[in-house]
Amino acid sequence: MKLSELVTGIEAVAVCGEQGLAEKEVAGAYVSDLLSDVMGRAKEGEVWLTIQTHPNVVAVAVLLNLAAIIFTAGHEPEEQTKAKAEEEGIILLKTALSTYETAGRIYQLLTGAGRA
Repeated sequence: MKLSELVTGIEAVAVCGEQGLAEKEVAGAYVSDLLSDVMGRAKEGEVWLTIQTHPNVVAVAVLLNLAAIIFTAGHEPEEQTKAKAEEEGIILLKTALSTYETAGRIYQLLTGAGRA
């Protein structure tokens, strides 16, 4: 699935990296607010759902070659985080949806679950 399709499904907006939405593929999703957990378990091409907004999240996304970082529950990344993401070419998204609802919608979008 293209990241642009996922953005629509989770009611997200691009904070930075909007130009990459149409071509970036999403392989899955990982949900965690513990950076070491994400580093040890998230997979390349996944989107990462978090409420952590500091610049270290960008370093983790670069290390793992993640498709995007999605800030949930209305959290807004810090200015330093935005600047680092622009520098590193990492897509940042935000949604007002809770982490739970965002994860559920992504699951449905990626698996087709719940379709008649």
